Amino acid sequence: MNRRTFLGSMLAVPAFAQPSAPRVNGARLRERIEALSIFGRPDGGTFADGVSRVAYSDADVAGRAYVMKLIEGLGLKPRVDAAGNIFALRPGTNGTLPPVLFGSHIDSVPNGGNFDGDLGSLGAIEVLQTMNEAHIATRRGVELVVWQNEEGYAFNNGLAGSRAAAGHLEAGELDAVWNGMKKSDAIRKIGGNPERIAEAKRGPGTFACYLELHIEQGGTLERAGIPIGVVEGIVAIDRYDVEVRGFANHAGTTPMAERRDALVAASMLTIAVNDTVRAEPGKQVGTVGQLNVIPNVPNIVPGTVRMVVELRDLDAKKIAAIGERLQARAREIAAKTGTEIVMRPAAHHDAALANPQVQSSIEAACAGLGLKSQRLPSGAGHDAQMMALLGPMGMIFVPSVRGISHSPLEFTRWEDCARGADVLMATVLDWAMR
Repeated sequence: MNRRTFLGSMLAVPAFAQPSAPRVNGARLRERIEALSIFGRPDGGTFADGVSRVAYSDADVAGRAYVMKLIEGLGLKPRVDAAGNIFALRPGTNGTLPPVLFGSHIDSVPNGGNFDGDLGSLGAIEVLQTMNEAHIATRRGVELVVWQNEEGYAFNNGLAGSRAAAGHLEAGELDAVWNGMKKSDAIRKIGGNPERIAEAKRGPGTFACYLELHIEQGGTLERAGIPIGVVEGIVAIDRYDVEVRGFANHAGTTPMAERRDALVAASMLTIAVNDTVRAEPGKQVGTVGQLNVIPNVPNIVPGTVRMVVELRDLDAKKIAAIGERLQARAREIAAKTGTEIVMRPAAHHDAALANPQVQSSIEAACAGLGLKSQRLPSGAGHDAQMMALLGPMGMIFVPSVRGISHSPLEFTRWEDCARGADVLMATVLDWAMR
């Protein structure tokens, strides 16, 4: 089945029962997700062909303009902060209380899908419009955010907008150059002000809680037949740069017994990563996703291999222990193959745990809507992990069909999109009335 047939078979609008309490307009949410998909769609393509709306591209600028027009249609004035993030505040009756902050992003990876980020951003707009239509007044304000450059394809550094809000920009980051464009100029292109980017930082206590609706990007919920995932947290990540040093020599004249083949050793270490991660129960994952073979010539025994090992789990201690076991296996493999293996820690990202009170609030919202839910970790990174540094955080997942994401085949059924937005609204209201 090709991607157009696969998606086209599921694009019919579902029938929804008339709710007795305020619910989002699922048809309107779908219409806006489809409308946003135009910005970055391949020439002559359709919704089923996915989107390339890379941050700071012309498509991204156009998509942001579309989102801000929707916000203006709610009677709200969108505000672009110095980092280029879009905010809109719907005031509460008590202006002294910090607002409920919620939203996501609209940038994509190249040849990505139409739901990653888009659902959370347009779902947040739909929540605000439904509240307006139901004439709901909240005690504290509710604040929408659309973060810039979550994916990080541009400048190879993600969560750019939320990192700025959390005060976690790297030294010299604005001077980075990508595709001939300086990052400071990229931020200007989307309406930010890099000279005043420090003003984008939000302090602890500037929001009551942060909520993000998102597709799961995995297959757990669909396999279980569960419509809503309550995120336990965003996993910790340990990344290692590995260099395997052998000896490059003629492939025809070097006897097998005398070879110090760096690629053989790297292959053994790749298998060791898989075996070591699988050796204990749990949801931890390990990946070797990058290999650079030197000299990479058919008739030369590989002399050097550079590779990257990545480990992820909610439990940072667990992946640290797995890393130590891999270091030991690397020493054994080096001795066996006559090579040298240097395995250096390259990056560490702490886990960002969801707040128990926010989790309970999401689960209560599901119960009130008659929806089953399941707790699960997020194996992917999200802007929510930056907001967890500043205040209580929670995420709502909806099923991804076949667990596919970052692909034109990425799809979440329209009824699941609406259900997720309903849960988001109920959770926002719970916190906004406190």
